[in-house]
Amino acid sequence: MWIKTVFAYFVDFSLGPEDPLQYILMIINPLGASVIVISVGLYFKRARNVVIAGFIAYLALSALLLANALYYREFTDFITINTVLALPKVMQGLGASGSSMMAFKDLVLILDIIIVAVVLIAYAALNIWRYIQHEQLIWPTFGIHLDDKPAQYHLPQATTVVGIALFMVTLAVSELNRPQLLSRTFDRSYIVKYLGFAPFTIYDGIKTAQTNTVRSSADSADTDKVIKFVRKNYAQPSSDYFGAAKGKNVIIIHLESFQEFLIGQKINGREVTPFLNSLIKDKNTLSFSNMFNQVGLGKTSDAENMLESGTFGINNGSLFSTLGSTNTFQSAPAILDQTAGYTSAVMHGGKGSFWNRSDTYQNMGYQYYFDGDYYAHSTDMDTQYGIKDKLMFAESAKYLEHLQQPFYAKIITTSNHDPYTISAEDSDFPDAGTDDKTVNSYFKTANYLDSALKEFFTYLKESGLYKNSLIMMYGDHYGIGNSRNKDLAPLLGKSAETWSDFDNVQMQRIPLIFNMPGLKGGQKTTYGGEIDILPTLLHLLGLNTKQYVQFGTDLLSPSHKQVVAQRNGNFITPNYTVVNGTPYVNNGAESGREATNLTPATTKRLKADQEHVNTELRLSDTVANKNLLRFYTPAGFTPVNGTDTDFNTSLQRLLTVERNASASSTSEYSKNNNEDVAGKYKSDAPELKNNRSVLTEYPAKVAKQAVNKGNPLEQMIRRAKTSSFSN
Repeated sequence: MWIKTVFAYFVDFSLGPEDPLQYILMIINPLGASVIVISVGLYFKRARNVVIAGFIAYLALSALLLANALYYREFTDFITINTVLALPKVMQGLGASGSSMMAFKDLVLILDIIIVAVVLIAYAALNIWRYIQHEQLIWPTFGIHLDDKPAQYHLPQATTVVGIALFMVTLAVSELNRPQLLSRTFDRSYIVKYLGFAPFTIYDGIKTAQTNTVRSSADSADTDKVIKFVRKNYAQPSSDYFGAAKGKNVIIIHLESFQEFLIGQKINGREVTPFLNSLIKDKNTLSFSNMFNQVGLGKTSDAENMLESGTFGINNGSLFSTLGSTNTFQSAPAILDQTAGYTSAVMHGGKGSFWNRSDTYQNMGYQYYFDGDYYAHSTDMDTQYGIKDKLMFAESAKYLEHLQQPFYAKIITTSNHDPYTISAEDSDFPDAGTDDKTVNSYFKTANYLDSALKEFFTYLKESGLYKNSLIMMYGDHYGIGNSRNKDLAPLLGKSAETWSDFDNVQMQRIPLIFNMPGLKGGQKTTYGGEIDILPTLLHLLGLNTKQYVQFGTDLLSPSHKQVVAQRNGNFITPNYTVVNGTPYVNNGAESGREATNLTPATTKRLKADQEHVNTELRLSDTVANKNLLRFYTPAGFTPVNGTDTDFNTSLQRLLTVERNASASSTSEYSKNNNEDVAGKYKSDAPELKNNRSVLTEYPAKVAKQAVNKGNPLEQMIRRAKTSSFSN
């Protein structure tokens, strides 16, 4: 079993080991589970039962391994308990027959079982003849000698202990290499890579049981409390901005690990973000300087959840990973589709299963998801979580151009992600000169991202998309953690010696920027958080949000509540920052000092603010953990059935819609008389200097989706099959 599992790890699954330790863990992690399974059979007293129990356990593990290999081949993911419970969906996804997905290499996973089965069948046929001849029946022993003597020296218990010890050592080393492996659940493949597929299945079963137990306790009273709270705190839209972007495309740029202090910052006299600095000053740009991230353990996925659904991430992990496969959402893609006919798409150069995005995006109502399979990859192109930002924007152009308008599209960047690795060829930005290499690299990758944004804006203007689009950029969470802030302090004009918890909270600021031709611009100092982005965006698009369950309020509304909750219960207001119950002064000469001698009115106000923060976090957790939105459907809204969408055919469906629309197609490609402007994308990315084919050609993994007789893109697709950049 161990040999078969290791074979599957390296041949069937793309687990992406990144260092020698991870390779070692992948080799040894099947041992603990295998020993534990074997030990179960040893507890039977009769030798025959021991063998039967061991064979059944071995057969079950082999079947689970084979099923995961087949499922992974189709969905690039592992089978979960919810997948098993939703067997019709699995069978639909696998096609008419799972056997059609079998490959020759799968014989390695079942050859031993086939041999045993053939031998048993042969002996069964022989025994029929021996029975007729009244001869004694014989069966193969496969080298196993049955002995009904009781096991010596507590062998069953000792074997179990050895198995558990092996597993615990594997778990401990895994936690050192990937902290919070089980609590954050980045990706199911991470758990399999570190712990093994059998422990993953058990872990997933426990999490599923816990979730179902919580959900079974939900009742209408829970929903009523939530509805009452969000309606009481609803903020009417601003008359100046409501509908300012009505009917416009929405292009959301997810700025990975991007903090507000980067804007306007200089290193050795050079601006870190020269493009964003100039964009913020543009008369058509609306920006917010007091926006805070509000993520928890789910980090990027928490930011996406707040952006898309207007609810907080959960307090004990990632909502995407834990609940995204089964929860009901009232999210932007579905709202815009059902109320204004928007097309929706996500573009991300990493694994589709990371943070459980594929399942969650389906349940949020996204129509297309162009993940890493839709982008070219090579050692020079890749980042740890996707592809370089300049390439990401450049390659995304060929998908943007074929979206029917109006569309809602999100592009996720990854270059500005810890450990902030970048080559001298990609960036000549100067070193920040601190003693922390991570801090120094952070400015370089941020500068690279800024340059990538400038190139993308140039493309949008040349393609024609810019004039009909609202472009929104936001930072998802901090890039420099609290432990490194003291190294960063001198660059910000602060002292490392006096750096405090108050300063750490102020560092949670992120940029929020809207840009659109004709938009009434300005730099707002309103206090808000990521939870407030969705109602602000929908109001700009002319859609009222009162009927939806959203915990944030419109940042542009006169009645916006400027109390910004942190996932840990701390909060920020325009005048005070409260950390672990202690208020600090935000402004003036006393900034950063503990607030003492507060008036009774101020004390009462801060107490009420703390109660508000605690209530909204608790209610949001209840909505998520009990899946309360299944009980509440706003008027005119239809809950999303995620099983209706297959992201593995995103390109095929995208081009089919455009082709079938013919003269009525609203894609930019159609508007440009079927001219592929993506091929003219201007970039100084070194990877594009000698080969620009990735701008117009699709990777081999997905190129077949675009092949269609009579399709004007057919010639391009044929070229893609032989492209040197194909996956």
